[in-house]
Amino acid sequence: MTESSGDIGTGFSVDVATLWEKTFFDFKLPQTRQVALRMAIVLGADGGVIHPFKNLVRFGLGGIQGNGRQYFSWIHMEDLFQIILFLQSHDDISGVINCAAPHPITNKTFMETFRQIMHRKIGLPSPKWLLEIGAALIGTETELLLKSRWVLPERLENNGYTFKYPTISAALQDILQQD
Repeated sequence: MTESSGDIGTGFSVDVATLWEKTFFDFKLPQTRQVALRMAIVLGADGGVIHPFKNLVRFGLGGIQGNGRQYFSWIHMEDLFQIILFLQSHDDISGVINCAAPHPITNKTFMETFRQIMHRKIGLPSPKWLLEIGAALIGTETELLLKSRWVLPERLENNGYTFKYPTISAALQDILQQD
């Protein structure tokens, strides 16, 4: 899915984002450029989703979640920071911008790469029913893990942005070496 094409689907995260964007763009300030950042899962060393995934892998539970075929769009925190600076210096860009690395991957590939970088051969899978129990315990939605997201940063690339971490391998190598 690019900013101009694709089916955004339905569900918790889509409903939140759609309502937020509608409200944001309904508010008009004639002298203000409006840019809405559609952020993929942000990966960084200091918190966020990396710690739970690292713990799963560390304890041998870093296998696929659900069927593992769902696509996972992501972005390295450094690229997100650089995109904000890029947009700040390109005042001709407005509207919706997909902040996602140019190479979405499957959950299976994500977990395999994570295990490889952490030097763990085994990763037991987490079936949907187990994820639902875990999500209920911590008060979140399984959709965040199980919904397929294939997001491409078409507008950024068409405007000349170059990703420092375009692949999940490069991103995880950098993030996991910071420990």
